Amino acid sequence: MTASDQALDSLARAARAADSKGGEDLVALDVSGPLPFADVFLLVTGNSERNVVAIADEVEDVLREAGVKTLRREGHDAGRWILLDLGDLVVHVFHREERLYYGLERLWSDCPAVPVAPLLSAGN
Repeated sequence: MTASDQALDSLARAARAADSKGGEDLVALDVSGPLPFADVFLLVTGNSERNVVAIADEVEDVLREAGVKTLRREGHDAGRWILLDLGDLVVHVFHREERLYYGLERLWSDCPAVPVAPLLSAGN
């Protein structure tokens, strides 16, 4: 399976939103094969708890404006690892230490990466 066009559109918007708030090390993984409930994971690193919250809030705001509803949000109060379930897209915004500790890239290493750099330069 491959990620849906809707998931890829949401990914592009989310990546640009995260980048606009200083998100680093953006990695997108096509998880549509092993997961029945999501097509793409976007992993983002923030430099501080405040930055992690700002990135997650911007992603949520941008996608809400595009008509994408947040189904679930976890970790917002702590600002260490915020998970945004946006249906076909799941965004993980990590503080640097949590990203290294949990290593989602390693856990999902069998899933193909979706190039993020072209998404950042393209506009909607």
